[in-house]
Amino acid sequence: MSRNQNITDVLMVGATGSIGQLAVRAAERHGLRPRALVRDLRRAERLLPGVELVQGDLEDPASLHHAVSGADAIVLTHGSGGDSRPDARAHVDYGGVRNILEALDGAQPRVALMTSVYATRSDIPGATPWKRRSERLLRASGLPYTIVRPGWFDHTGPTQRRLVLEQGGTADGGIARDQIAETLVRSLLTGTALGKTFELIATEGEEPSDWTGLFGALKSDESGSVDGVLDPADLPVEAEPQAGRADLDAVRSRNGGSE
Repeated sequence: MSRNQNITDVLMVGATGSIGQLAVRAAERHGLRPRALVRDLRRAERLLPGVELVQGDLEDPASLHHAVSGADAIVLTHGSGGDSRPDARAHVDYGGVRNILEALDGAQPRVALMTSVYATRSDIPGATPWKRRSERLLRASGLPYTIVRPGWFDHTGPTQRRLVLEQGGTADGGIARDQIAETLVRSLLTGTALGKTFELIATEGEEPSDWTGLFGALKSDESGSVDGVLDPADLPVEAEPQAGRADLDAVRSRNGGSE
């Protein structure tokens, strides 16, 4: 993974969502040029005035090739939260990442992926492994990445602005939406965030000022592993459905990723 990647053009996936809109504006504040992947152009024009839009659908791989073309980085904040289909998490949370990686066709942008503080938790009612499986695809791809697992959106008070980055899947707590967006964009621009997976919550205190140190205190994911460092070993790849293992193999072969 290269730490010296020049980033200007950033594709924002999930850009019209609550975190996505904030991430678009954070990218602009940091001098980046965001491009929003959207399904409904008219709606997006209202929500993201002045932002470059590109039409596509995460569930339609063919529609994504133009969107990813030329992107130096990708921020993924998409989610299936409002989708009532029983298989929505498989198609959107997981399938969206798989289809973006396929559309890249060998390109190597830097990626910031938002999943969930409960991505590896099997003891939480309603939790599923689909976000964890999406993380595995990204790690297998060999792309330069950071994976952010935020806690409960906006379950914080106004003075809880100190970011806490943890690893191992045991964190629980809240985080402001604007802090999630800022962390995702900062991760693209900070070398010490590369190749790391972490849970993100906020506690009482001040905003961070040393992002290099904040990310630098974390352990890197192990080279060649499709799991995050310190992740529980309760979802072995060899016990996963054949379709999921085939997706991992396809991602590896396409991008020369980890074995």
